[in-house]
Amino acid sequence: MKLTRTKLQDAARQHIISAEQADTLYEFLKSHPGNEPTFDLTHVLYYLGGLIAIGAMTLFMNLGWESFGGTGIVGISLIYAAIGFKFTTSFDSRGYIVPAGMCATFVIALTPLFIYGLQQALGLWPDDSTYQDYHRYIQWHWLYMELGTLAVGVALAWKFKYPFMVMPIAVTLWYMTMDLSAMISVGDMDWELRKLVSMYTGLLMIGLALWVDIRSRSKADYAFWLYLFGVIAFWGGLSLQNSDSELAKFIYLCINLLMIGIGVLLIRRVFVVFGALGSCGYLAHLADDVFRDSWLFPIALTAIGLAIIYLGILWQKNELLITEKARLILPPALRKLLDSR
Repeated sequence: MKLTRTKLQDAARQHIISAEQADTLYEFLKSHPGNEPTFDLTHVLYYLGGLIAIGAMTLFMNLGWESFGGTGIVGISLIYAAIGFKFTTSFDSRGYIVPAGMCATFVIALTPLFIYGLQQALGLWPDDSTYQDYHRYIQWHWLYMELGTLAVGVALAWKFKYPFMVMPIAVTLWYMTMDLSAMISVGDMDWELRKLVSMYTGLLMIGLALWVDIRSRSKADYAFWLYLFGVIAFWGGLSLQNSDSELAKFIYLCINLLMIGIGVLLIRRVFVVFGALGSCGYLAHLADDVFRDSWLFPIALTAIGLAIIYLGILWQKNELLITEKARLILPPALRKLLDSR
């Protein structure tokens, strides 16, 4: 919870602290900002600069670098990585956690470029594709770059332990869900297989995120990016499944409602957002296909909406009692995670 001047003044009005203490405490907190990300100009500049630098070496890489050849790309990548690592250690020693995390993430983002240049220099690159295609197309031979990125990412994350460093790791795992399916299908455009691989790999990423969440519950939020891309991979693969069965579509709705419940339980908005999108998609299907000509459907849907609002009122009144009883059946590790929230 973020402490603001208004909250401190409210505490003073309720005689919890004096008005003078409220002002003194606010000035102290203002002059000693935490290292956690906040929405202010300082952190906006941190992330804007970091993302521009990372994007320059990833999404915005152009064909001009191909003129350096494999050996040149390897050399330039190493120079950039050394500079990024130097900035990381310098910022870390001075307590600038967010800039240090951005610089460390920059080093991880350089890994695919380095491996690409190394393969080019050794004559091991299998076709005429370029590094620019890495973030655009699905190819089985990207796996070498992805495995190397995971290795470097895990090693640096283990050393520095900045939450933002998990972002390129999560993105790389997401890429692997697509490239693995291309390898399994021997390059054939088997979309059914790709959707299944995406769905099940997403589930594995969500499981990994939960494990990381439990292990790091008293530290920083290392699980955010794993949850995000795990849910994207799972929900995307699930939503693209084809089915002419109304039962299957209803099961899809139930899965999305379950995602909303999990999101509320874990206090993870990404589950709620995608679960809500899937639920709305199912309602759109009912409106367009099943009850296209029924004038009762909008009325019934309105009644359901009002019933859900009333359910929310009942939940608010009994939330503490229900939550306490529900947590008794949860595993101890998950119970501790929820208690820390």
